[in-house]
Amino acid sequence: QVQLVESGGGLVQAGGSLRLSCAASGRTFSTNILGWFRQAPGKEREFVACINWYAGDTYYADSVKGRSIISGDKNTVYLQMNSLKLEDAAVYYCAAGLVDSKRYFLETQYDYWGQGTQVTVSS
Repeated sequence: QVQLVESGGGLVQAGGSLRLSCAASGRTFSTNILGWFRQAPGKEREFVACINWYAGDTYYADSVKGRSIISGDKNTVYLQMNSLKLEDAAVYYCAAGLVDSKRYFLETQYDYWGQGTQVTVSS
């Protein structure tokens, strides 16, 4: 089992920055990718970014590409979010798993999930 605990969410003004953190513990060696998904009210959960901690590859959703940086290793993953927009407001979930690198954007690829951290963006 892998346990994931997110932190760093909060209230930020549009245009501001926020850094989310996810601490992973347990059998982290059984995973290869740590990632972030988000879910806004009334919407489905969507992929944000992920890192293959073993290979060092990173992947981003188009909606955050160029504004966000994911970094970390098998025990910790960070998501630095800049130039935040109102539409970035959501609950952000950390996820981990032994993921097919071609299907990293599918939440079904991830076996482990955190409880989520709220990000609120004000105008």
